[in-house]
Amino acid sequence: MGLWKEFKEFLEEYKVMGLAVAFIMGVAITALVQSLVNNIVMPIITPFIPGGGWKDATFSIGPIVIGWGAFLAALINFIIIAFVVFLIAKMVFKEQKVTKK
Repeated sequence: MGLWKEFKEFLEEYKVMGLAVAFIMGVAITALVQSLVNNIVMPIITPFIPGGGWKDATFSIGPIVIGWGAFLAALINFIIIAFVVFLIAKMVFKEQKVTKK
């Protein structure tokens, strides 16, 4: 029974369940942000992209074709997710500062 007890202590000490929940929420918010970018943000930007197809927007330099439309969508996804993580971290750290005093 000693190994089982050590395992439970490990789970509690490193907050593995909380980490698992955070990971699952991260995956869910990624899908949500991708939908936001693909279905709301990019259709607003599309009229400003030559040809109108933002996913297929490319820039050619001779034989080299750069797909900047898909990169732009990924960049916007990253910025939104990073901003949400920043806001959550700011709230958590603010609460920690209050409880430490």
